[in-house]
Amino acid sequence: METEGRIPETLIFRGYQTRLFSFSALDKYLGFCSLPFVFVETAAGIAELARYTDDLFFPGTDMADAAADSGGRRFYFRCRDSSEPPANPSFGLLSLAYDCKTRRFLDTREIYPVIRSFRNSKPKNESAVENVFPWWENFFLETGFMQAIFDASLVLARYEPAGYPPKSFTEVLASGIEGEPPPCIEMQRALLTGLMSSPGPDRGLELLKKTGFLQKYWPEIYRLDSADHSKEYHPEGNAWKHTLQTFEHRKRSSSGEYDLRLSLALLLHDIGKPMAEGSGSRRFDGHAEIGARAASRFLERLGFGTELAGDVYYLVKNHMLPAALARLSLNKTGDIMNSPLFPSLMELYRCDESSSFKGLDGFYANSAAYQAYLRNMRNPYRNAGGKIFNSARRH
Repeated sequence: METEGRIPETLIFRGYQTRLFSFSALDKYLGFCSLPFVFVETAAGIAELARYTDDLFFPGTDMADAAADSGGRRFYFRCRDSSEPPANPSFGLLSLAYDCKTRRFLDTREIYPVIRSFRNSKPKNESAVENVFPWWENFFLETGFMQAIFDASLVLARYEPAGYPPKSFTEVLASGIEGEPPPCIEMQRALLTGLMSSPGPDRGLELLKKTGFLQKYWPEIYRLDSADHSKEYHPEGNAWKHTLQTFEHRKRSSSGEYDLRLSLALLLHDIGKPMAEGSGSRRFDGHAEIGARAASRFLERLGFGTELAGDVYYLVKNHMLPAALARLSLNKTGDIMNSPLFPSLMELYRCDESSSFKGLDGFYANSAAYQAYLRNMRNPYRNAGGKIFNSARRH
């Protein structure tokens, strides 16, 4: 079973009760692609996990008792006695659990009606769902405000439920953030990863902004709201609104997943604008280079690997170049086009252009220039610019 991976299967084989909970159980019920991380409750203790799990580490108790990577996903373990019911969630919507041995779902709070309404992302009868069981009303503060903000933003980004939470709900979450200890780096990394892997990260990011989370913990992203765009080029709004709109144009992979590297690059491609100064007709001169450095520092602070941070650095630094492919010389573009990351850079360009008034004429024209470069690179009788080699002329 893809969602459970090898580690839970090992625990089941050893006789330990093992359950998926929170988003992992709900995604399985809805048939959604799993997040890049999996929440697991197990009757195995830390000593047993260490015995049967390679490279176990401890991310902090506010995130999990222990964690391990397997099959391209990170597993977060909560160790609980087998006689205990599933842990209380921040929202009733996340109370569903899944027994990995019996392959049965456990609905301890009788919330199947509202969960069924989320099937296929959109409820069939939005007003009926709102009247019966608004998801945000079944809210339990025992988990703490930080966990509630984490969960609420991911619910909005992942399932795009009918009925955005009212202002009063957001104010409740915002009122408690000052009294909470800072979220551990692992929680912040998981939150950002989860948002970027979901269909509607803009909704989750908006909630993080309204609760004060962005300003307090991710100020690089929060400052996008202070970078006003020229309405001539970006009538959709400032850098914050423009950035959120770029997510609407991402494409899923054949397995139904969003590319994390591209999504992070979209989020961060303009974070240099609030720090850039105007120069002549350029309102945000050098913002790509400034933003690339800031993006790399931000990702490393949140515990992302150096390889991913380096890839995002490349994408952010060069995100303006694809718009000029057709008119620039190969001396300026050849090395960049030769990078294995260049197709991702073109995707970033497509999403960026699609979220402005310009349309995609420029994207297609510059895609043709890139295609010509690739065609010439494969031709043994021409150079990268398309000119015939002298030796080929003689023959």
